[in-house]
Amino acid sequence: MQYQELGSTGIRVSKVAFGAGPISGLMVSDALQQQQKTVQRAIELGINWFDTAATYGGGQSESSLGTALRSTGAAAAKVHVATKVRLAEEQLADIRRGVLESFAGSLERLGLERVTLLQLHNSVTRSRGDLPTSLTTDDVLGQCGVLETFEELRSQGRVDHFGFTGLGDMHSLEKLASDGRFSTVQVPYNILRIFVEDRSAGSVDVDYEQVLKLCQQHQIGSLAIRIFAGGALTGQPPSAHTFKTKFFPLELFQKDQIRANRIASQLPESMSLKEASVRFVSSHPAVSTMLVGFASPEQVDEVVQFAQAGPLDSNLLSGL
Repeated sequence: MQYQELGSTGIRVSKVAFGAGPISGLMVSDALQQQQKTVQRAIELGINWFDTAATYGGGQSESSLGTALRSTGAAAAKVHVATKVRLAEEQLADIRRGVLESFAGSLERLGLERVTLLQLHNSVTRSRGDLPTSLTTDDVLGQCGVLETFEELRSQGRVDHFGFTGLGDMHSLEKLASDGRFSTVQVPYNILRIFVEDRSAGSVDVDYEQVLKLCQQHQIGSLAIRIFAGGALTGQPPSAHTFKTKFFPLELFQKDQIRANRIASQLPESMSLKEASVRFVSSHPAVSTMLVGFASPEQVDEVVQFAQAGPLDSNLLSGL
C-alpha cells in the first residue's frame, strides 16, 4: 500500500480508503460476517482510513463499521475513522444543536469516543436550498455555525480535524477553503471528467479539477469520491440508493453509463474500465486518497492491485 500526506494534518493516509456509503450496499445491510471479513481484509492490505456518515442507511453504516472494526481489534489503535453531519432544513434554526445531536449519535453508533475527521455533508451555496439541503457560507463560518460547533467538539477531544464536501458553487467552496480551518475536502472525481459536460455533476458551477487545485493551494487534503460514478464505471446496474438520492440521481447515472461505454470501447483488451478508473484517480498528484465502496474482500484485493499498477499511459489518455 502506498501512503500520502493528508494535507497539513500530519497524517499519512493510504491511497485507497474504505468508503462505507450506500452504493455497494454492504455496510447498510445485515451481512455482519461479510462486513467483518471485508474490513479485516482492508486492514490487512494497509488501508488505514474508513469513511462513513450519519445519513448512510439512517445510521446503519456507522453501526456496522463500528462493530466490524471492534471485531478486528483496530477500532482505536490502527485506523482513522471519519464521519459526517448533514443538517436538515428543520435543524437550521439551531445549527449548533443540530451538529451536536448528530455527532453524539454518530459516536454512539460507532462505539468510539473520538474520530479523526468530522465533515460537513451539506452542499454550500450562495443561498439555502440552491441545491438539495445546501447551506450558506454564513451558516458554516458564522457565529454559532457549523465550524464554530466543530471547534467546540475538538476542544473536548472528540474530533481532530474538520472537512467539507466539495459540492455547491465555486464562490462558496473557495471561501471555505481559504478560511484556513478545514483540513480536507471530499471531491467527486473520476475518469468521466474527460467529458466537459460532466465537470459540474452535483454542483452549480464547479469544475472539480479546479477544486483539487484549490486543495493544493491551501494545503488541504483531498478525498476523491465517486471514483466509479456510483457503479456506472464498473458495469453495475443502478443501486437502490441511486433511485432515491437527490444528489447524484438516476438521470446522471444513465448519462454516465453512456460515457463509460465510450471510454471502455477505447481501452486495450487487457484493461478493464474498472482498472482504468482506479489508476486515473489514484495517480492524480492532488488526490490524497480515494474512497471506494467495497462489497467483498475480493474487491478490496482487486482495487488495491489496480492502484499499485501506477498511472495510465499518457498516450492512452490522450486517445480517450
